Amino acid sequence: MDGLDPAERRYLEDEDTPTMKTIKGATTGLVAGTIFGTIVATWYDVPRVERSVALPGLIRTLKMMGNYGMTFAAIGGVYIGVEQLVQHYRSKRDFVNGAVGGFVAGSTILGYKGRSIPTAISAGAALAVTSALIDAGGQTTRIDNGKEYYPYTTKKRSTADS
Repeated sequence: MDGLDPAERRYLEDEDTPTMKTIKGATTGLVAGTIFGTIVATWYDVPRVERSVALPGLIRTLKMMGNYGMTFAAIGGVYIGVEQLVQHYRSKRDFVNGAVGGFVAGSTILGYKGRSIPTAISAGAALAVTSALIDAGGQTTRIDNGKEYYPYTTKKRSTADS
């Protein structure tokens, strides 16, 4: 572990197990899909709600939210699960893991929903290419500037500072 940069060391020392990462991916997908389903429901399928027939519109909205939520959760869970599995067996952390995870998630979940082999292949390829481009491009939410930040200071205070 001596030759690793700090970002790689932090990743390998991460306390999350592959199972926990998969659960977090599925949960994030569920939340994002439910929100997306709500937005889609307000734009498309739900007719104007009238005072006497509010319940059918609400039920359709809830079904759409659940449908999108479960689809996104399945994609997130399968993607992260396969990515972690491939990373474990290859013992490498690179864009190939995400590409394989994206292809499997897209082809199984979206292919099943589309009920066709061409849809499965194109959805899998689209998610694989997107994941590979993001991973290869180094897109991340954190910028590693090489500095380590601690919740405390390592320097001793002089009596004049306190």
